[in-house]
Parts: sequence; structure tokens; C-alpha cells
Amino acid sequence: MDTDVIILGGGLVGATLALALDASGLTATVIDPADPEVTLAPGFDGRASAVASASGRMLEAIGVGARLEGKGCPIRAIRVSDGLEPGALDFEPDAGDGALGVMYENRLLRRTLHEAAAAAPGIDLRMTTRAVAVDRGAAGVTATLDSGDVVRAPLLIAAEGRHSPTREAAGIAVARWSYDHAAIVGAFHHEHPHEETAFEIFYPAGPFALLPLPDDAAGHRSAIVWTVDARDAAGMMKLGDRGFLAEAEKRMGGFLGALSGASPRASYPLGFHHAARIVDERLALVGDAAHGIHPIAGQGLNLGFRDVATLAEVLVEGKRTGLDLGDAALLARYQRWRGLDTFMVAAATDTLTRLFGVRGRTASAVRRFGISAVNAIPPLKNRFMAEARGESGDLPRLLQGLAI
Repeated sequence: MDTDVIILGGGLVGATLALALDASGLTATVIDPADPEVTLAPGFDGRASAVASASGRMLEAIGVGARLEGKGCPIRAIRVSDGLEPGALDFEPDAGDGALGVMYENRLLRRTLHEAAAAAPGIDLRMTTRAVAVDRGAAGVTATLDSGDVVRAPLLIAAEGRHSPTREAAGIAVARWSYDHAAIVGAFHHEHPHEETAFEIFYPAGPFALLPLPDDAAGHRSAIVWTVDARDAAGMMKLGDRGFLAEAEKRMGGFLGALSGASPRASYPLGFHHAARIVDERLALVGDAAHGIHPIAGQGLNLGFRDVATLAEVLVEGKRTGLDLGDAALLARYQRWRGLDTFMVAAATDTLTRLFGVRGRTASAVRRFGISAVNAIPPLKNRFMAEARGESGDLPRLLQGLAI
């Protein structure tokens, strides 16, 4: 069978790209070995993601926004501090500017995108399926599936995550390193309301992030992304709920009151990777296949969504002008458009991680001075808020909420 693009990977980024293309009349075959019975199960993944306001506009534009309406928690403010020391930096937009983003549980995003992709006329969703052979050549791409089916397209898109076998097979070099840290993720209830505020508390071992979730029948809820030294992660995971919540309450200084109702926790190692290029012959990389950053600024998924909006615009415009979707000039445009932005965000995130990880009173004083300075300089503060919203740089139409 023939299709406009073959997408390897039907996760958050791959499914969103397929839906963005479908909204403009392009067809996609999405191939993913995962079993939806597992990945869509309520206990599969306790993570939550901040969807920046620009990314939210894209989800609206491709028809997913209505499915998510009222199911996330708006982020009305972000409060950044160096430990529990005074002198926090508050990002709080003007009342008329709207929220900085919305927090969603990943399992909700996954289920919503999966259901939308399964219902879309231009998407052939092949779950529990592998491509056992892929041939990229001058004439196009041919993928042979483990079902025996053969799919042909002018372009292959890798959305397989940070360990992308397609990227490796293409021989694309990747800069990578480990932070020797792990993130512990989960959620809990707390006594006092979060007031739709995200908190980022920096400790030498790494940031302690509290991310607002919608209240439920049991009370106020927040998700947590707690960065710890890698050697401490196993011990933290072995703690009972009572011990874990007691440790979390210490890091918070009790400002949300008593904690309760800890969700199942997960832990994963933290690292950085950045592909030297994001295109090859009839191949484009998106999401974690192209770049992976520390969760310190909550921009990982949004970087993937920016890839989606950019590549979709390049391909839709190429199709309208009669170009081969695997044309090297089209892929070069995608590379140019995304290359600098992803590098700058990745570099800034890495620098921030290292800066806040320096131990000692002098380093802490310097950080607090920097936080106070940003707080006192409106243009600089506004720049940070624009980054948080995903509104910096040359925005593709979808991130502006416009159809392609």
C-alpha cells in the first residue's frame, strides 16, 4: 500500500504528527510495537507533562483540544527558588494573557491522541506491529512489516524515542552524556490548594518540581518530578509511602500542608542527547529521536511538538507545490528551521542544570542574586515567560493556532 509518510512510533509525538498531517489532507501509516492494552492502562506511567500555551494552540488546531477540554490544570504562575531561601522568582502573566500552559497526566494525553488517531480517516494505525525491514532509496521508502504487509511512501519519520534504532541505522552522530541523576515521578494529595502554580525548588542534588494537577474527590493534587543523585534513587524508591511523603514534605518546607495519597512512583535516569542532524535521505527525526533534555524546564515534550508543527508545515506546503515529500530541499528546510531552536533550548537547559547543581554558600548566593535580578528586569522576565509559553522564535502556523 502507498501512503504520504511512514511514521515509526505512535507515542505522544508520533501520534500528534500523524494528526497534524491528517488535518491538512496528508496520509500517514503509523507503526508501533507497543500494545495499547498495556500503554493505555491507568497504572502504566505516572508522569505528567506541561503543555505550553503554543503547543495547546496546535492541539486545538488539529482537532484534539476539544477532547482534552477541562481535563488538565492550567499553569497560572511559576515560582522558582534556590532551596527554601528567600528571594523567589515569580512568573505570573497579566490576567488577560491567559495561562502559561496546562498540566496533563501523560496517560490522558496518550489515550486521547490514540483515540483521535484511530478515528482519523487519513491515519492507518498499526499497533503491536514492527517494521522488520526498511529500505530508503532514491525512489522512495519501502517498509516490510512483521505481518507481511509492505508499505511504501516518499518519506520515513522516526518518532521512536531517545534510543531510536532508525537514527542509529542511519549513522547519525549523537552528542550525549549522563547527569548521574535520576528523576522520581509520581503524584500526591496535599492539604492546601496549589492555586494553579508550578513550583521549581533547586537543591544541589537537582530540582524538586511540583506541578499542579486538577483536584479530584480526595482533594488537592500535584505531580512531582524529584531529581536525586543516581546512587540514592533505589533507596528512595524502596521507601514506603509514609516515608516518601515525609521526605517530600521536608523539601517543600510544608507550604502545601500535610501530604497524603501517594501514587505509584517511577524512576528513570537523566541524560542529554542531541543529534548532529535531524534529516537523512528520505528520513526526518522528531521528538526524543532528535533530542533529549533535562526536565528542569519542562520543555521536553514541547520541543517535540515544535518539531511536529514545523515538519507538518514543511510537508503540507511541499505537497501543495507538487514536490516529492522526501525531497532533499524540503528536509533541509526542516533542518534549518528546527536546528538552531533545539540546540539553543538544549544548551540553555544544560547550563541551568549545571549552574543550580553547584554546591556551596557562594554559589547559592550567586543564584539568588540572579533570580532577584531577573525578577527586577521586566524585559528579561517577559523573555523567560515567552520561552515557557513556547512562543519564541519563528513560530510555525500550528503553534499560532492557525491551520496550515
